Amino acid sequence: MPHIAGSLKALVSNLIDYAGFYPPAALPLERVAEKYEAYRTSPERWMLNRLVLPAAKLAETRMDENWRVSLLVERDPGTLPRQVETLETKLARRLALPTYREAPLESVTDGFVKVRTGGLAPEAIPEPEAVADFLCQAAERRLPFKATAGLHHPIRSLHSLTYEADSPRAVMHGFLNVFTAAAFAWHGADRQTVLAVVNEEDAGAFEFLEDELGWRDLRLSSTQVHAARRDFAHSFGSCSFEEPVADLRELGFLR
Repeated sequence: MPHIAGSLKALVSNLIDYAGFYPPAALPLERVAEKYEAYRTSPERWMLNRLVLPAAKLAETRMDENWRVSLLVERDPGTLPRQVETLETKLARRLALPTYREAPLESVTDGFVKVRTGGLAPEAIPEPEAVADFLCQAAERRLPFKATAGLHHPIRSLHSLTYEADSPRAVMHGFLNVFTAAAFAWHGADRQTVLAVVNEEDAGAFEFLEDELGWRDLRLSSTQVHAARRDFAHSFGSCSFEEPVADLRELGFLR
């Protein structure tokens, strides 16, 4: 594997939860399983985190013993295979396993939360101010989170929202933006700074060195970035693993 700058590795290691079963990819379950297995043995496997599945499809899924799964549920699912490590729900309460809850922050007192960062239509994409507010409030309350939807690309920019020829286009949030902003929020940056990072559309404003991450004239050490990922900004769900990797390579962040 070619050398990867320490700060980039700290920011994107185990960052992508593969959710190919969900739109806009909406792949058949068998194909999702094939792709996840291929990603687990690819040179970019260090960026891969869990496979996201709905509870209703769990019984149909032939899982390798080393898979790591996050399961979307509507209620406490009871006994589960050991490969299921986390749950995701719109309920505000904790369930049997560590649970990412897509619920208003004020209704969650502890544990993990989940933020929706995009969708299949322009109106499903939250405003940058809403994303910044979520990051600042979650950081202040020390509520770790994962993001879901719309983070296929590293930098905030205009893209098609689906893979259809007539897909609507809109400015999508970038995963480097969101997770860099989260790292700054975790280490005490004010809302203005966090919002500016979320809004950044110039890839050249981000600098990944061995010992530090830079955004414009601000810096975080690689150790600080690692701590923010470990304790706060856990991952994001994406129906594509190839797109984020390819875009990082096109931008020159990966060789």
